[in-house]
Amino acid sequence: MKKYNFNAGPCVLPREAVEASIEAIRDFDGTGIGLLEISHRTPGWERVMAELEQLWRDLLGIPEEYAVMFLGGGASTQFFHVPANLLKNKAAYLQTGVWAKKAVKEAKFYGDVEVVASSEDKNYTYIPKGYTIPADADYFHITTNNTIYGTEIHEDIDSPVTLVADMSSDIMSRPVDIKKYGMIYGGAQKNVGPAGVTFVIVRKDLLGSSERKLQTMVNYATHIGAEARDNSMFNTPPVFPIFVMYQTLLWVKRLGGVEKMYEINKKKAGLLYDEIDRNSMFVGTAEKEARSLMNVCFVMAPGKEAFEAEFMAFAKERGMVGIKGHRSVGGFRASIYNACPVEDVEALVACMKEFEASKK
Repeated sequence: MKKYNFNAGPCVLPREAVEASIEAIRDFDGTGIGLLEISHRTPGWERVMAELEQLWRDLLGIPEEYAVMFLGGGASTQFFHVPANLLKNKAAYLQTGVWAKKAVKEAKFYGDVEVVASSEDKNYTYIPKGYTIPADADYFHITTNNTIYGTEIHEDIDSPVTLVADMSSDIMSRPVDIKKYGMIYGGAQKNVGPAGVTFVIVRKDLLGSSERKLQTMVNYATHIGAEARDNSMFNTPPVFPIFVMYQTLLWVKRLGGVEKMYEINKKKAGLLYDEIDRNSMFVGTAEKEARSLMNVCFVMAPGKEAFEAEFMAFAKERGMVGIKGHRSVGGFRASIYNACPVEDVEALVACMKEFEASKK
């Protein structure tokens, strides 16, 4: 039976990237040595790192005044790296979910933190509006997509201070005006690769702005300086996840780039949200204008709650994998990241229609 992977992360990857990575494990770059065994100082690997950085720059239009780094530790590590490097006196945060709340917690170790708005009062089912970004903040931090709750900030915010964004779960899913951001970071394991590597895009003039003495590995300047050979290799990088990221971005480029990816993502999300709104068995959980293109959350309709376990089993029998909702929301969550094919979404929609018909 074909399996349809809707896991929230780690999640579905492009088949081309998976196959190329398997082959590289056997023999990297014609060396006769596998990817997991090579030195990261070999010319072939240094070429991959340089080409990967250029792919990021080309696909997102990243100007030269920004550094691009590939680090370990996940986005959770960046929760404290960001304030360590950028927070001098005060930072402002928009709290739109669990991960944003955790970022706030870590920032408080380094200075004053103002939560300008939060949607926690309604279990993070909306994106706050009408808040004021304090002009005296060193930076304003947002989480653009909220995997657990299925909400997303769909446009680049105009901020009077340096804008910092955790884009772990929607990077490369839509065009981004990089110049509106001082920094963008995220874990790879949604749209751009497997778990194990973190991307960091930061405007170079921000380095050292906190004026505090930093541990070597926490200091962003370490990873773009001469010792790092200007490509995030101050220490041994997570070679395998980086290679899968490289292959994944090659796939995005072949597909037509981020603009084409955005077109496909809107189509996938539209198919699924239209069915949720039409189907008498289900209702969405997020406010419609805040609905995520990446994580579609829904529950049984009022009066239909008793059918939840039955639908879960029904969907599993038809090959649906990873659609159980997070415990904070319940119900169901279909994560339809870049590598999720339109055909898989169509299969889930057909499953939902079939279940509804079986109850009439």
